[in-house]
Amino acid sequence: MRKKWIFLFAILALVVFGCKKGETTATDTVTSTAETATSTSATETSATTSTTGTMTAASLSDADKTFVTKAAEGGIAEVNAGQMAATKAASNDVKDFGNRMVNDHGKANDELKALASNKGLTLPTETDAEHKKAADALSKKSGKDFDKTFMSDMVKDHTAVVAAFEKESKSAQDPDLKSWVTKTLPTLQDHLKMAKQIQSKVK
Repeated sequence: MRKKWIFLFAILALVVFGCKKGETTATDTVTSTAETATSTSATETSATTSTTGTMTAASLSDADKTFVTKAAEGGIAEVNAGQMAATKAASNDVKDFGNRMVNDHGKANDELKALASNKGLTLPTETDAEHKKAADALSKKSGKDFDKTFMSDMVKDHTAVVAAFEKESKSAQDPDLKSWVTKTLPTLQDHLKMAKQIQSKVK
């Protein structure tokens, strides 16, 4: 009888040990599954971040990129012409206008450069061929002749620039660009008004 009870206890011990081992295996499996899920989640998060970064860098549409490039070239041209006027103009009004071109367009150029950089777009560091040609012709003028030519160029340029900015303020797809255009437009409209007034004085 004693041997029978010992035999039963031995079997019971084996059953209990087997159950505990099964629980340990199940626990290990659950832990492993959880770790795998966490790793997968981290990978997916990393991929999402990478994708988001790419979208941010390429967020400007082709139309917006074209506008930004043209605006940058025009801004550089206005600063260059303004610097020339500040030193070569005969009229104090023209000199003052030239200095304002340097200050206002210089500030706008810096803002646009920062905006473009955030969008992954590299802006030109020189103006376009048309503005270079006009600047070359202006550099050969002096005195009152310089003043007339400069102010005529300023009226022409700002008429075109204001029209372009008014259009972009309505059609820009990128919200950051639209905000910058809307903020800058009143200054350009003021430039055009001043240019026309000074042009009438130096004719």
